[in-house]
Amino acid sequence: MSTDQFGLAEGGYVPDPDRDTTLLLDAFYDHLAATLREHALPGDLVTAMRARQGELEAAHQPLIVDEPARHNLRMTLALVAAYALLLPRLGRETAIAIVRASFIEPLGDAMREGTRAMLDNAPDAFRAMVEVSRSREEHAFGKGFVFDRPVDDDERYHLDVRRCFYHDVLVANAAPELTPVMCAFDANWIEAIAPDRHGFRFDRRTTIGTGGTHCPFHFSRNRETG
Repeated sequence: MSTDQFGLAEGGYVPDPDRDTTLLLDAFYDHLAATLREHALPGDLVTAMRARQGELEAAHQPLIVDEPARHNLRMTLALVAAYALLLPRLGRETAIAIVRASFIEPLGDAMREGTRAMLDNAPDAFRAMVEVSRSREEHAFGKGFVFDRPVDDDERYHLDVRRCFYHDVLVANAAPELTPVMCAFDANWIEAIAPDRHGFRFDRRTTIGTGGTHCPFHFSRNRETG
């Protein structure tokens, strides 16, 4: 898929959590449906997954602390529902791999291409990326996440995620092994950053989902060496 469904390429991107989450989950379940056929599993299993997601959402309403949390809950519980139904049929390793591929791959090209086009066309690619990050923090993540900004100037934007809503929801549903799936989804935009071309680099050496104490999202202009 190569169309810029999220409107990244035009610049000035503001997340629309309802639209973006619906696009993502429709693509997720479509990919799952195709994968189920490959594993000779019944097609109506996707219907059961969607139904289970709805049941989980109803049970987790107290976690909705703001509008972004509503959609982040939908997204995270879709992974929980799919995993719960795949696990007894395919085992842990295969179930995780299928959930991961179905979540990451369908919109990966669109996100990479849109992000790359945005950065290529921006007068200041570093500043454009920082503005996207700020917009996502407010509109896509919200109060379910806790952020620190140890450095925020014209050379560096270092954001540390100290609490991850996705991880909290997955832990509450006894599926913390799925948190790295959420972490890996970010590669869809991270891979669009070309330091030599765009004048800045991105570093994320660990994440909460992979055992770190926090998730560092560190953007630094190339001339910054500290």
